[in-house]
Amino acid sequence: MLTIRHTTTADIPLIRELTFKVWPQTYRDILTSEQIDYMLEMMYSPSSLEKQMQDGCSFIIVYDNEQPVGFASYQLTNEEVAKLHKIYVLPSQQGKGTGNFLLNYTIEKVKKLGAVSLQLQVNRNNTAKAFYEKKGFVVIEEADFDIGNGYYMNDYVMEKKL
Repeated sequence: MLTIRHTTTADIPLIRELTFKVWPQTYRDILTSEQIDYMLEMMYSPSSLEKQMQDGCSFIIVYDNEQPVGFASYQLTNEEVAKLHKIYVLPSQQGKGTGNFLLNYTIEKVKKLGAVSLQLQVNRNNTAKAFYEKKGFVVIEEADFDIGNGYYMNDYVMEKKL
């Protein structure tokens, strides 16, 4: 049975553990190992995760029979728009409805906060784009985000009206 739990800063080690089980495999065919290492430090260091939480980003962990198997983070960017910053599920859980469960939970949460749309960014070479399209997201922009150290995130910005 899938369940969700909201996190605190005490959960940062668990978020990092899940990240390191998912992230390298997700991006190994898209990004160089140097860029992956850089982005992991930039976005998933303990201090970065703590700052994201302090800045209003909500993190949730999904459990399958009490085993942590994925996580997501989301935040209102204004009164009507929410952003899904992260959604990652262990490879062993992919295709089992876990990502769908996480996404649906997030959608319900941001709707209760007043959001009328949910946006996200997905790498232009990430096959997850098809998952988001099946869930009703559409590409609203193609953008390159300078993340420092000579690296860019080459993403689609996608949106789902709620």
